[in-house]
Amino acid sequence: MSKKHAETGKATPAIAQLEKAGINFRIAQYEHDADHMDDGYGIEAAEKLGVSAAQVCKTLMVDTGEKRVVGIVPVNGRLNMKAIAAAVGAKKASMTSPEVAQRESGYVVGGISPFGQKTHHETVLDTSVMQFDEILVSGGKRGLDVVLNPQDIVTLLNATVADIAA
Repeated sequence: MSKKHAETGKATPAIAQLEKAGINFRIAQYEHDADHMDDGYGIEAAEKLGVSAAQVCKTLMVDTGEKRVVGIVPVNGRLNMKAIAAAVGAKKASMTSPEVAQRESGYVVGGISPFGQKTHHETVLDTSVMQFDEILVSGGKRGLDVVLNPQDIVTLLNATVADIAA
């Protein structure tokens, strides 16, 4: 069911990783509008793609002081720093700077995908998205999302599932 990268212009590392792993996914594209940024990239995606914001996820990177961790939460919520720290056995967590997130993921802010990152980090997926058959995460650039079963994220990235959304 995967749509090949010819439709996206070129394969992002995220799409390449999903295809290589044989994950069943599809691509959802929309025209990114820089004037829409007051609401955030994920809310823009939900509105333009006509899906619930609870099913569109943002990929965030935090620093626990010992390691960096990727958190995946619905765009209509926030990442709970204490909860993600606890999920990975750390005492605390804080957001990394956009520059660090971009450097370590290889993606621009607003297009950071949990897949195909330059540096693989431990990943935690919020429990709330497990109720859905399909969720959307960034496909590696603004305006490009991948639609897949949340269990595939857990399997492919060896992600932990925990209550990390505030």
